[in-house]
Amino acid sequence: MRPAVLREGDLVGLITPSAYVSDPDRLALAGATLKYFGLRARMGKNVGKRTGYLAGSVEERLEDLHEMFRDPEVKAVFAVRGGYGAAQLLDRIDYDLIRLHPKIFLGFSDITALHLAIGKRTGLVTFHGPVVLSGFSSYTQAWFKKAMFSAEPLGVVTNPVEANQLRPVHTLRTVRAGRGRGRLVGGNLTLISTTMGTPFEIETRGRILFVEDVGEEPYRIDRMLTQLRLAGKFDGVAGVVFGECHECTPREFEPSFESTFSLGEILDRILGKLDAPVLAGLTFGHTDDQVTLPEGVLASLDADKQELVIEEAAAVAG
Repeated sequence: MRPAVLREGDLVGLITPSAYVSDPDRLALAGATLKYFGLRARMGKNVGKRTGYLAGSVEERLEDLHEMFRDPEVKAVFAVRGGYGAAQLLDRIDYDLIRLHPKIFLGFSDITALHLAIGKRTGLVTFHGPVVLSGFSSYTQAWFKKAMFSAEPLGVVTNPVEANQLRPVHTLRTVRAGRGRGRLVGGNLTLISTTMGTPFEIETRGRILFVEDVGEEPYRIDRMLTQLRLAGKFDGVAGVVFGECHECTPREFEPSFESTFSLGEILDRILGKLDAPVLAGLTFGHTDDQVTLPEGVLASLDADKQELVIEEAAAVAG
């Protein structure tokens, strides 16, 4: 089920299903961000509230999510930020409401929990991309516009053009050669891991899995990938794309172990043994330059060419 593309002047609902944003300057920036893209913003009535580290109670955050999907004037629903807390909503969401009112849903990081649940319960294509308070580099803006305003397939997904080809800022690496084709699913590795064993755990067989994270030491990445391996989530997978992982190194001065593996070694030791193509280093997730990836659409991965191709349109002309 695909949502309708956005058009200039459309109204977008802004929600905070995870951590709070109480700073009025940050909330003003969120509205200004949508205005820059020719969109109008409507804040959820509970945006700005704070309950500890959360953006209000479960009931308040659910109320905003449901109201934005219910309101016929609202054409898309964007998360203002991630953080923590979205998983608390999953067993309380009215998925029939979302199924009856399909709209663009956008966010990343902690919002992964909502992508997994909405995709599994409704079949709606959702968008793993910047939250409204992301940095929005020119690269991020270009992919955001292409994903939000076009009814055409995104095509070849590439990293930003490098100023210095000899010493690239973003490095793509083939971990396991080969080609695969399947529907795209994934998000933040920590959220994928923490929803395992629940009714909302990820389905990967026959699909291209994309995962990313930030600030996790290599042994933690090892632990989460090992969990997915033991749970059979790599069995029959069509391909794996591991995103660029910032600060995924041992803690400075206080490493958890005297000796460690690098992130690349972890990927080779676990993902390099899969019977599927594996590509590492694509810029999605917690990166300054961030591509928007539609979840649920048909895609192909050629790890030899280091290309991910979105073959199917993620949205339809309204």
